[in-house]
Order: sequence, then C-alpha cells, then structure tokens
Amino acid sequence: QAQLVESGGGSVQAGGSLRLSCVASGYTYNTYCMGWFRQAPGKEREGVASIDSGGSTLYADSARGRFTISRDGAKNALYLEMNNLKPEDSAMYYCARSTGARCPSSLAEPYFGGWGQGTQVTVSS
Repeated sequence: QAQLVESGGGSVQAGGSLRLSCVASGYTYNTYCMGWFRQAPGKEREGVASIDSGGSTLYADSARGRFTISRDGAKNALYLEMNNLKPEDSAMYYCARSTGARCPSSLAEPYFGGWGQGTQVTVSS
C-alpha cells in the first residue's frame, strides 16, 4: 500500500529556515510527480511546489525564491528547503503524489493524492 510520511516541521522565528522531508513507500516512487501542499487553520489546502520524475519544478508565487523542492530517487525521498520563513508560512505541510511522471501545469489539489499525515510548521514574528 502506498504511503507517504512527512517530517522536519517545527517552530522557528521569522527569517529562519526549515527542511521538510517525505519518505515514500509501497509504489515505484521515481515514476511519479511529487508535490508539497500546505493548509493553515480555516483555509483551504494550497499547492506549494511540485517536481517531476526528471527534476523539473513548479512553484507557487508565495514559495518562489524562498523554497526549493528536490527529490532523491535512491532514498524514495522528497524534500522542501524553506528559507526566509514568514508567519504566513505557518501551516500543516503535506506531501502528495500525482497521477504520472509529468507534473500537471497547476498545483491544484485534485491532481494529487496519497496524502501523508502532515508535519506542522509554525513561524513566529
């Protein structure tokens, strides 16, 4: 059974950095586009970044220039390096997989699934 497990969240001050990790199991990881999403209390889940099996990336405007998504096929792992964090980045962060090797042109939630349990990121001002 496909499973995604996120880790690496925590509490940091504004301007700080965190590196989130997601480990996949139960499917052929390298053949799927992967993405990071986040959901703040009272808000809808939103896409942050995606990366396809060839390493091409897509970022939400809020993440571009501060966040970096990467993957390690040998470890079945997905990462999100977050720098210059802001209070508005506070949310539960989830990794997810898309339906194929190429990522959709949109970071819309319906294109992704297999959600993990999430990891909490809290940024204080």
